[in-house]
Amino acid sequence: MKQFLLPDPGEGLVEAEIVSWHVKAGDQVKINDILLEVETSKSIVELPSPYAGTVGELMVAEGDTVEVGTPIISIDDGTGPATPTESAAAPAAEGDEGGERVANLVGYGPRAAQTKRRARKPAATPPAEPHQAVADAFTTAHPVSHRPEEPAPLQPVPAEPVGAPLPPPGQAPAEPHPAGGAVLAKPPVRKLAKDLGLDLATITGTGAGGVITRDDVEAAAQSPAPARGPEPVEGPIAHQQPTTDTRIPIKGVRKATAQAMVTSAFTAPHVTEWVTCDVSATMQLVEDLKARKEFADVRISPLLIIAKAALLALRRTRAMNATWDESAQEIIQHGAVNLGIAAATPRGLVVPNIKSADQLDLLQLAAALGQLITVARDGKTQPAEMSGGTFTITNVGVFGVDAGTPILNPGESGILAVGAINRRPWVVGSGADERIEPRWVTTLAVSFDHRIVDGEQGSTFLSDLATLLNNPATALLY
Repeated sequence: MKQFLLPDPGEGLVEAEIVSWHVKAGDQVKINDILLEVETSKSIVELPSPYAGTVGELMVAEGDTVEVGTPIISIDDGTGPATPTESAAAPAAEGDEGGERVANLVGYGPRAAQTKRRARKPAATPPAEPHQAVADAFTTAHPVSHRPEEPAPLQPVPAEPVGAPLPPPGQAPAEPHPAGGAVLAKPPVRKLAKDLGLDLATITGTGAGGVITRDDVEAAAQSPAPARGPEPVEGPIAHQQPTTDTRIPIKGVRKATAQAMVTSAFTAPHVTEWVTCDVSATMQLVEDLKARKEFADVRISPLLIIAKAALLALRRTRAMNATWDESAQEIIQHGAVNLGIAAATPRGLVVPNIKSADQLDLLQLAAALGQLITVARDGKTQPAEMSGGTFTITNVGVFGVDAGTPILNPGESGILAVGAINRRPWVVGSGADERIEPRWVTTLAVSFDHRIVDGEQGSTFLSDLATLLNNPATALLY
């Protein structure tokens, strides 16, 4: 029997929670077959088998939190007994030249066959390009992609489908999968059901092939319980308050986030500055970009323009993209901007980042943002994608909030909070031409580490950002 130890991901993590087993005692497995899913403080990942053989014993149960190096499963590979130390390393796979691959939480190295990207669908003919200098200026303000050594743009990620996909022409829609039998659901959906106290086996899957979707779980959570009780109340107060206390374990992403925020708040002296600005020109730029053929396959939103404007503003205020090194008594001004985007997920707040985002043109940045958000919502963000961030944007406006005071991610010197973009009365013009008009207006708040960034630098960054969003053509000055 080979004992498989919970591997070290190499990201400073020391424990993980067992989310779900994909095998049971007596099952036959091959190398790289998925054995189980585990949740660390950063992500949910699948662990492949380092051995081929027969599953002997599942040594930990779903819901258990175990330390790295703990035996979690035994597999009989037919070669005789082995010590736990031997089982920590995966045997060489086909295609390896006799060497062993080191186990980690995200797999055991590449398979023999190389992965391929899904071919892009040809874009439909878009509307005629707008003859507007602002759109051209903003997209070409930083033409890094035209350098010979620049990597190809990231492939745009299609929007996450809601519910079951549409059937091909001439085929009837798939029938909902009845409750009971094999339970098919993605890890984030399983996690959501677990957090809501729902049994997936009692939920009808409406996804392709009977897969249980997030919508199915949420609908089941909102369905009235069969137990007798008061009738549901109609109207805006339909959701009844629970009559008993609910205890939610502090672990995983929520625990890591809490620890990071406490560390940040009591280590770095925070200062927050605010500005309310007219972003009508930015909203017009968003519409103009949607009409351009090169942006037909990517999602265009105000966040894209705000992110690009922030990257341009950081060029002038490098202190906002820095780290305080206490041990060396140095301030490290980073040469690249690893742009973090705060994303709310069922597992809590995660902040994956786009590496060297300042080296991407607008089209590449749009594709990278789309990929980052989709992966985060699917719960597939890996630890490496959440480490090494240097500046963060949190968009609280998507929740209808006007503004907020953001807390720095540990190790970063700046974070930007973007409020809701609403139509508000605004004074335009001057002198005899002064008047009040409805305009698109938002509030921006930037927090910074006052050990690294002084008031002048923080104000310069925020002023530059507001100027770019008020008049995107000023990107030509950067």
